[in-house]
Amino acid sequence: MTDAPLIPPPPAPNPADRHSLWGIHALWEQLLPMLPELSIEVVDHIESTNQALMDRLRHAALKAQGRELRADDLAPSLLVAVQQTQGKGRLGRSWESAPGSSLTFSLSLPIHRADWSGLSLAVGVAAAEALDAGGQEIGLKWPNDLWRVDAPGRGRKLGGVLIEALQVGEQRFAVIGIGINLRPLHLPQNVPDAIASVSEFEAELSAPQALARICPRLAQRLLDFERDGFAGISAAYAQRDLLRGHAVSTTDAACPEGESLGVAEDGALLVRCQGEVQRIVSGEVSVRPLAAPAR
Repeated sequence: MTDAPLIPPPPAPNPADRHSLWGIHALWEQLLPMLPELSIEVVDHIESTNQALMDRLRHAALKAQGRELRADDLAPSLLVAVQQTQGKGRLGRSWESAPGSSLTFSLSLPIHRADWSGLSLAVGVAAAEALDAGGQEIGLKWPNDLWRVDAPGRGRKLGGVLIEALQVGEQRFAVIGIGINLRPLHLPQNVPDAIASVSEFEAELSAPQALARICPRLAQRLLDFERDGFAGISAAYAQRDLLRGHAVSTTDAACPEGESLGVAEDGALLVRCQGEVQRIVSGEVSVRPLAAPAR
């Protein structure tokens, strides 16, 4: 009996080929005027793009102890994953992704504005505008979800935003993670919420194409936010506000149910509850459309 011939493993993907497939050089040239010194990297597999960039920033912060930060320590960094295996969302929830079915990426950059109120809402506006210029398909659910609009005040989650912050020397950095469902995902039966995908209204959009749409709009909206805060973007958010004018339930003990009145210029959710207007500002509070009563 002879041993079967050994079959060598397939060669690792060439990063240059991967970047070419994603059109990274053209994207970098487009973003550079808005995000000077930007670096872009695409990886096949990673546990979490947000976690990877947070780890890099922590390493830079440790290196910076006792010396001034170098320019490359402060440079924006865009990290894209073909597949993310341990992505996370708000409140510690996991974010499922699959090659070709999802777009997952994170952007780290310093934001000099002292008040970051409404930053996640501004990011959601940018992603929605990039994927749905007409404003008919994608709504925004406070504070950080993109939903496919099925009816007024009703929809299914299409994507999400996760923002983390870290102080590096004198600079405060944001790590902005975005996940978008491009194709239907086969999720476990215990996932409680119905999931939507971009393919429902744009069947052929690929992950590289979605990235090329979202990133320039995101960079511009971040410049807007840096200059004017959320107040300069609040009108654009209001046009896509899925909850405004509809009954909602919340996990805030002071306002378990009420009517959403929209979002204030500082990003707070306004809810009329028992005759009084409550401001909900904590991202740890969950807010959902209240199911319509059965007829």
